[in-house]
Amino acid sequence: MRNDFITVLKQYPVIAAAKDCQGLKQACNSNVKIIFILFGDIIILRELVSLAKTNGKIVFVHMDLIEGLVNKEISVRYIKEFTKADGIISTKSNVIKAGNDLGLMTVQRFFMLDSMALEKAQKHMRFTYADAFEILPGVMPKIIQKISLYSIKPIIAGGLIMDKEDSYLALDNGATAISTTKRSLWNL
Repeated sequence: MRNDFITVLKQYPVIAAAKDCQGLKQACNSNVKIIFILFGDIIILRELVSLAKTNGKIVFVHMDLIEGLVNKEISVRYIKEFTKADGIISTKSNVIKAGNDLGLMTVQRFFMLDSMALEKAQKHMRFTYADAFEILPGVMPKIIQKISLYSIKPIIAGGLIMDKEDSYLALDNGATAISTTKRSLWNL
């Protein structure tokens, strides 16, 4: 499944980041192959994942944004056993490791706030179990280029990608894919 994920990421470099039910429904009807679920709670999560899976999508759940989940292995087990999501997203290395240990695909998110955050991200990239890294905000071509040269794993640019120009700039500077909540970009 991991190799399939990377292949799909390269062939369909736009990831729909759904932040509400309406967005998820629209993502399910779009050309995207991968959906990041960035909302919900443990009560409705199974239904949200099921909707996307029924529409043939690869589904990642953002562990840090789902109400009722904690940053522990038990929450990752919940995702694996009760939602059938393909993978998880988190800023937490321990959550990424737990996901990897349980056979889920994993995306570790890094917020590039300053040079210290960049150095910390580079350090973590050496030792992480993630299948891909998401860099936020995704509108920093120089930083994306630097990280893509540093990492052998796919880089996803996310956050503040507002238009086609932002998308192409990220992709042209080393991002393998972009994730965006902008529905107008989901059918690029």
